[in-house]
Formats: sequence, C-alpha cells, structure tokens
Amino acid sequence: MSASRLFVEADLSAGGEAPLNEAQLHYLRHVMRRPDGAPLLVFNGRDGEWRATLEGHGKKAAVARLGERTREQVAEPDVWLCFAPVKRARIDYIAEKATELGAAVLQPVLTQHTNVERVNVERLRANAIEAAEQTERLTVPEVRVPVDLARLLGDWPAGRRLLMCDETGGGPPIAEVLSALDASARAAPWAIVVGPEGGFAPAELAALRRIKDVVAVGLGPRILRADTAALAALACWQALVGDWRRPTPRLAADYRTSRAPV
Repeated sequence: MSASRLFVEADLSAGGEAPLNEAQLHYLRHVMRRPDGAPLLVFNGRDGEWRATLEGHGKKAAVARLGERTREQVAEPDVWLCFAPVKRARIDYIAEKATELGAAVLQPVLTQHTNVERVNVERLRANAIEAAEQTERLTVPEVRVPVDLARLLGDWPAGRRLLMCDETGGGPPIAEVLSALDASARAAPWAIVVGPEGGFAPAELAALRRIKDVVAVGLGPRILRADTAALAALACWQALVGDWRRPTPRLAADYRTSRAPV
C-alpha cells in the first residue's frame, strides 16, 4: 500500500504523534479508504519528513503515529512571488503551481488596475498545502494577506532583490539577465513581481524602478496572461538561479506516495 502524504502542524519526533484534522481524516477514511495501520508520510515544514501510521481514536479522531525520519529538512530558495490577484480559478492555479515551482511566499498585491476586490487567503493556503503534499515538497509557502503595492514597496526589505516583469517591453530578456548574475546576486533573497491584466500604471512602474535592487525584465515577444507571466518568471528564476540547478533527489521505492484531490 502506498503511503498517503500529509502536512501537519505538530512538532515531529520519533515515537510521537501528530493529530489529524477532520478534513484529513475524511480524506484518509472515505476517499482513500485507509484502515488503521495504513502507512503515512507526514511533514510540517520544520522537522523533515517522517514515516507514520494511521491510528484511530474513535470515529472522528485520529493521529499519525511517528516512526523514523525519511528525509531531513533542507533549505529551499528564498524567493517571493508577488502577484496581482486574478479571478478565482486562475488565482487558485497560481497558488498551486507556484507551490510546485518552489515559491517561499505568495504575496497578493493590489494595484491600480487590479480588478479583483477580495482574495480568499485560506483557500489559497489550502491549495498550497495540497500542492506541497502532492509534489513531495518539505515546506508549504507562506500565503500572505493582500497588500497595496505602495505599502509593499514602502516596507521593502533591504537586500532583497526584485525581479520586475516589465510588460512595456523595456526590459532585457529574463534569461539574459538571470544568466549574467554574479555569485552574490544569486545567493541573495529574491522576489518576483507581476502586474495585473491591465498592467502596472505609469506611477507604479516608476515606484518599482526606484527600489534599490530592482531588475526589470521582459518575458518574450508574446503577450502573456497575468497568471502565465507569474509562473513563467518563477520557472525561469528557478532554472537559472534557484534549486533547479541542483541534482534531483530520488526517493526509495517504498516511500512513493499517493495523493488524490480532496
């Protein structure tokens, strides 16, 4: 039986237990039909990944009984994805795919041309958790509440470099810029910022260019939708700067997992 993989909040250590929430228990019992004793893999973003077994505590409660650690916690690239919210299905897609691509932070940004008034942060986090479970990632990205672009830039942390996707066509090709970075720039914390479907307003572009460590780049000759642009930029960054340059670890066959949509 393949092991179902779950994100939990509890601290993890050999012989301990991690409580499972109602949704997780429903998934295991009614979607995957897992009995007590079924194999699990659990992670919390801090303590690595652990082999566990499902242990029922009545019909409405269960825990993951921890065994041995299967993977140590490792550092992941410190890259934020700052994006203007788009309509529901597409913002869910951004959260899911940005998690798969290794973003550390998902930051919705409200701009002058943003046409979405409300962002369901809890829904985005649920999408991020499910994506992390499916992709064997050891962390879940932090999903932040939406913030105005002016406030984001006003509080911009010193030393964090900003890759600005410039829809005006004024930026050099993204691959050219990222390939030319020196070692110190590659090692720095980064963020990627992508505007809304209507693009950044001129005043917003001017404010972005005033950030000390900003780099404006172009994303090719075609017009990309906002969600496509965000994920394309993140993929380019991972390929040329991030952890796609590292060897891909392979798990032992008995650690293979299963995860179906809830």
